[in-house]
Amino acid sequence: MAKVKTSFFCQNCGAQSPKWVGKCNSCGEWNTFVEEIVERESSGVASFLTGTGNQPKLLHEVSSENTEHIDTCNHELNRVLGGGLVPGSMVLIGGEPGIGKSTLVLQLALDLKNKKILYVSGEESIQQIKIRAQRLQKENQNCYFLSETSLEHILAQSKQVAPDLLVIDSIQTVSTESIESSPGSVGQIRECTNGILKYAKENNVPVILIGHITKEGSLAGPKVLEHIVDTVLQFEGENQYMYRILRAIKNRFGSTSELGIFEMGNSGLREVSNPSELLINRAHEGLSGTAIAAAIEGIRPLLIEIQALVSTAAYGTPQRSSTGFDLRRLNMLLAVLEKRAGFKLATKDVFLNIAGGIRVDDPAIDLTVITAILSSNFDLPIRKNVCFAGEVGLSGEIRAVNRLEQRIAEAEKLGFDSIFIPKAGKGINLQKFKIEILQFDRVELFFRHVFAKKS
Repeated sequence: MAKVKTSFFCQNCGAQSPKWVGKCNSCGEWNTFVEEIVERESSGVASFLTGTGNQPKLLHEVSSENTEHIDTCNHELNRVLGGGLVPGSMVLIGGEPGIGKSTLVLQLALDLKNKKILYVSGEESIQQIKIRAQRLQKENQNCYFLSETSLEHILAQSKQVAPDLLVIDSIQTVSTESIESSPGSVGQIRECTNGILKYAKENNVPVILIGHITKEGSLAGPKVLEHIVDTVLQFEGENQYMYRILRAIKNRFGSTSELGIFEMGNSGLREVSNPSELLINRAHEGLSGTAIAAAIEGIRPLLIEIQALVSTAAYGTPQRSSTGFDLRRLNMLLAVLEKRAGFKLATKDVFLNIAGGIRVDDPAIDLTVITAILSSNFDLPIRKNVCFAGEVGLSGEIRAVNRLEQRIAEAEKLGFDSIFIPKAGKGINLQKFKIEILQFDRVELFFRHVFAKKS
């Protein structure tokens, strides 16, 4: 008779224990441990002695057929995925509730008219999905919809329909009968994902999973969920803003530095092909505390608006607040301004905001940040049609940034007259641009020139 080895797992954080305990030592939650089967030992001869299963192959023996990317009919999504969906791959999309995950995936399913789609929803009925499809004003005769939460029924219907793409919304609502725990628990998510992965690999069918996130912003469920899937996409944005950003956190078939931008409207998500024109508000001209940065997200140049407000501290401790920019980097730049350039900001409140509700991690916007801060501090507006690109070092030097020519070309295309950059390195041809290019290597000289030439 076969021996069964079991262990206890925390359904909140995934911690393992050889026996049941009331309180988890890792996350501190109570009554979250559930017994699960870990290993079954067979009483017969080991199966590997029979020589069954997959056999090792050389690379030149492996067929490369059916490995082309599937076009999603969405340029922004294709860019983030690395060209499209790969057959047999699993894509996990996570994001805040109401951010538009289901809308994005439903639009994808309805746009792929030449593919057979199976859309499985564990959160909505088919009638609710039809209402959303009518709002999107889209229809697809090859898209099948199923409202189901049982993994066994989902896999049975998938084998019967034989779709070209399987969509599951969401993985936290799916459960299997092999584990006695509630849907959304660590064990259920792990087993259901493994079952779907096996189906995807055996049938060479791409799968898109929608995942919930915790209040800390990480994907709900065990960390092994992110290791199992091939691609992890994060859907970001504020509900108060119309823009949505799709980032690749993990991608086995493409770059993780790509970025897709969408605009949420009454008829669903619209692709934003030129986000620079939407993120810049030309009405700010003549106002202090605002500057334009030439940033790079992935391979895409973006011109974004940096807003700063510097005021006298009303309370004893000065406040430092940042939206869309790393607060620790802001404190570092303020220290550089005080130590290297002689500007006393230690007793003042500093607030920083990147307009449009987006978050940018490009270090090349450092020069724009300190320019906006000093513009607000001295109430001196930046002259119009000027943008900036440069990283600021701890010694006050303006360091070179990557893809400088792309930044300059984007500024010139949008009608800017001047751009402040670090002293260009070798191999960069600045003569081909018609825009005025001003180069500096120290912040002291840079500030004198910026605030001396006012329109």
